[in-house]
Amino acid sequence: MAAHKLCVVLGLIALAHAAYSAAQHRTYLRLTEQEFTMLPLDILLQCIFALLITCYGVVHVAGNFKEIKASAEQDAKTWEMLSNRQGFNIFYHRGKALFSSCKG
Repeated sequence: MAAHKLCVVLGLIALAHAAYSAAQHRTYLRLTEQEFTMLPLDILLQCIFALLITCYGVVHVAGNFKEIKASAEQDAKTWEMLSNRQGFNIFYHRGKALFSSCKG
């Protein structure tokens, strides 16, 4: 687990360094009045490598993934239970207090 956290930290540091290098390259091009066509290959490779390391670390730090099932909570219910909407049966409500004087 600690190795994966280290991958995340190193990947984020490398991404920050690649961003700083890209900003420096753009500043250099402005100072020398050159047109920007694309970033140098070393900055692109550093960015891709850092992104891959960060993604690897994040996926492994997150833990084991579980299967997503839309019907997971309905597996234990029968067909008769699915049509019965028991969640809407409310027996204690304010109508009882409002109409208690009407009983007699």
